[in-house]
Amino acid sequence: MITLTKEDGPADLDGVTHLSIGVSWDPTSGSSGGVLGTLRRKQGTDLDLIAIAMQGADPVRLAGLDSLDPLGNGSLVHSGDNQTGKGEGDDETVTVEFARIPQNITAIIFVAAAFKKGSSFQKARNVSIKVYDATGGSSQQVADIWPSMLSADNGCAVAKAVRAPGGSWKLEVINTTGKIKQGDEIALMRFAVSK
Repeated sequence: MITLTKEDGPADLDGVTHLSIGVSWDPTSGSSGGVLGTLRRKQGTDLDLIAIAMQGADPVRLAGLDSLDPLGNGSLVHSGDNQTGKGEGDDETVTVEFARIPQNITAIIFVAAAFKKGSSFQKARNVSIKVYDATGGSSQQVADIWPSMLSADNGCAVAKAVRAPGGSWKLEVINTTGKIKQGDEIALMRFAVSK
């Protein structure tokens, strides 16, 4: 098993055939109390987990938002959009099966973002991103990433899986926040590839 932090640098994923990354959050009413606060908690806020498949320096496929199987072969699969943060466990997940990732894909960048207009990291509480070794159908947690609650940013570059020479993969925790223009996929991809 590997255990990862940002300070560790890239880790070899030898023996890891499947990797899952999940994001969870709790909806909050912010400073609103009473009926208004209850309604805001009920409505929640919509954070998004997005995986961007890279071919060299170019983003070529995106898992998340409305695309659940962008490579068309089940090798990069998104669980679907949770728009409220309600429920137990991970609210959104992306699973990678490395052996089936096409050879032209050189890296996969994982981003958590308040991407849609009106959503906000500040309207969510206890944002947590977990990385799992899902080899053999198990779910062994190898990293727990907590973006800062002080940030006014709306995006977090979570981690990056990179194909090493010889075809093996490495995973690096990034955990760097930044601003993304909401609703703008080009801005989202520019943010991801800059990390």
